[in-house]
Amino acid sequence: MVSRAIAVFTALAASLPLATAHISIWHPSMYGFNVTDKTFPYDNRPVAPLQDFTFDQWWFHGHLDFPPHPGDIFELPAGKPATTELACNKGLTSFFASSEGQADIRAGDNPCTSDDGSFPSGAMHTTGFDDLTGCALAIAYESDVRKIRPEDFTVFSVNHTCVWHRFTDFQVPERMPPCPEGGCHCAWFWIHAPDGGSEQNYMNGFRCNITGSSSTVPLAEPKVPRRCGADPDFIEASPGNCTYGAKQPFYWFQKEVNNMFEDAFAPPFYTDLYNFRDGAQDDIFVDSYPDGIPEPSPEQTAVPTPVLKPRVTGEPAATLASSHASIPSSPKPSRRARRESALRKDEGRARKLQNNMARFG
Repeated sequence: MVSRAIAVFTALAASLPLATAHISIWHPSMYGFNVTDKTFPYDNRPVAPLQDFTFDQWWFHGHLDFPPHPGDIFELPAGKPATTELACNKGLTSFFASSEGQADIRAGDNPCTSDDGSFPSGAMHTTGFDDLTGCALAIAYESDVRKIRPEDFTVFSVNHTCVWHRFTDFQVPERMPPCPEGGCHCAWFWIHAPDGGSEQNYMNGFRCNITGSSSTVPLAEPKVPRRCGADPDFIEASPGNCTYGAKQPFYWFQKEVNNMFEDAFAPPFYTDLYNFRDGAQDDIFVDSYPDGIPEPSPEQTAVPTPVLKPRVTGEPAATLASSHASIPSSPKPSRRARRESALRKDEGRARKLQNNMARFG
């Protein structure tokens, strides 16, 4: 069954033309929004994967010299979802008019069509829905992009179902403080499962701004995430080894400036495996853990509980205990079992998607 999954992925990947190679977020606020496969001596389009690159090549995808127009800013509404568009080709998005082919090839909520009509396509780097590994949005409260360093980014929202949908929502924490004059900078991050291809990272930076903010509490200093969730293929759950609170994105498998050093068969994911719960990361503020956070380690038995401060004075505070309870609890099926389950389900999902496509623009 597993060999069949690998064979299916290989066939799909081989059928993909260069123009629809991988997945990226798309918005005019991006750095490199109009970069094509001819802009650089190598393919450095926003969808091109980042692997074994120098810092200047992978940081902001090497697109710092291709900034967005001054008025192009992605707005992030505090306490509400921000809808992004993910696709393997700009022509599949609302911004098709500025794509290389300038053609509208949108296919509803499908982020990447395949030549034979199968779903998911090879560009999505997954054997099925149960094989998804999540993606993240991170923010740096700095308007000057040249001043931002990797440790300045804080993950504030995660979607565990990336990259299954073109229209992908990221829940923005309610207590996000306003950006400085000139706005903030954000970035989209994704690392796919090892059975979906090679050791590839994806990072696309863009200008952003928090709207509707009514809090001035700053974000805590982000720390490096730690592997701590249950993964029967490798480790048992170790909640004391988790990084709690504000966390950096994954910088992995590059020639330099990595913060993750997992091997090719155990890449880091934006899931419970690294204590990234689905949705808004509500415990990233300086006052989220008033009792402090114990030093994480495999032997640590103390697990902190964040206090969610009310945005409006007078509202009762809440805790986020339930969000972390899922980390050490019931073990998940192995990746092998999830792949086999996905293969059984994919045919039905593909038929359902084709039936629903007519409903989308």
